[in-house]
Amino acid sequence: MNGWIILDKPLGLGSTQAVGAVKRVCREAGLGKVKVGHGGTLDPLATGVLPIALGEATKLCGRMLDASKIYEFTIAFGTETAGLDAEGEIVATSDERPTRAEIEAVLARFTGPIEQVPPAYSAIKIDGERAYDRARKGEAVEMKARSVTIYSLRHPGLDPGSRFSTSLSGTPDQVRGDEGGERLQEITLTAHVSKGTYIRSLARDIAYAVGSVGHVTMLRRTKAGPFDLSQAISLDKLNAFGQGAAQSEIFLPLEAGLVDIPALNLSPEAAGAIRQGRVWTGGSTDDGLYWGRDSDKRPVALIEALAGTLKVVRGFNL
Repeated sequence: MNGWIILDKPLGLGSTQAVGAVKRVCREAGLGKVKVGHGGTLDPLATGVLPIALGEATKLCGRMLDASKIYEFTIAFGTETAGLDAEGEIVATSDERPTRAEIEAVLARFTGPIEQVPPAYSAIKIDGERAYDRARKGEAVEMKARSVTIYSLRHPGLDPGSRFSTSLSGTPDQVRGDEGGERLQEITLTAHVSKGTYIRSLARDIAYAVGSVGHVTMLRRTKAGPFDLSQAISLDKLNAFGQGAAQSEIFLPLEAGLVDIPALNLSPEAAGAIRQGRVWTGGSTDDGLYWGRDSDKRPVALIEALAGTLKVVRGFNL
């Protein structure tokens, strides 16, 4: 078992619990002990794409953590909670409610490279202890701002004729068919973000920018790196694998996590050298990162090509 299970994580299930569920199902399917890891934490109150790596694919979990993600999220205006989500005590309220036009006017501020203060209820470590553990003990947690990138931030509109968005150019599309006069209790947005971005903080800051406060009531990850919802399976379908369902119905090969990297066909001699961790010389490949495959199309390694040499970044024992 060297590959991926892309879980459409349900509400209330933690990422660590999801990994545990995959291990359990693999045992039930008679696969014995399988190395399992996830490609990016997803809060229990969030749903959506959770890439789970098995076997040699776990060597790609670091790349998956660094990959960009796409989320859909709903901001409810008027109330801010301690956790910036549907759980936790209310810490601030406001009678102000924005219009769609007012939201449109501030979206460009949150597109491109920005500085963001993570929530106190997050897994970031402060002096060796998780921030959420300190917050739950009632300690005042001071979070430092971090640099993240919002590649795009958009709102599909409440009807087919209304849409506005911003991208890295920072230029809003026109709002069509709506003058933006209605005061909104909530709004749903889609964000394509870099690693390290907290959607709860983004929602908080958007609410502040329109003169209100807010928190996230819905958070769904629709894409993580190369994986999206079209490849995701339900928890019920995962459990069915443990009861005898076909592996092909839930499992993606290791190379599915490499589709954003060009493949490099290796000669038998080059594949043999790279499997041994040796540098291969004499190639004419452009400099860059590749995944090498042998004559049977099996992944051999992540490879860095530089000045006619091929050097192993991460080898696969397949």
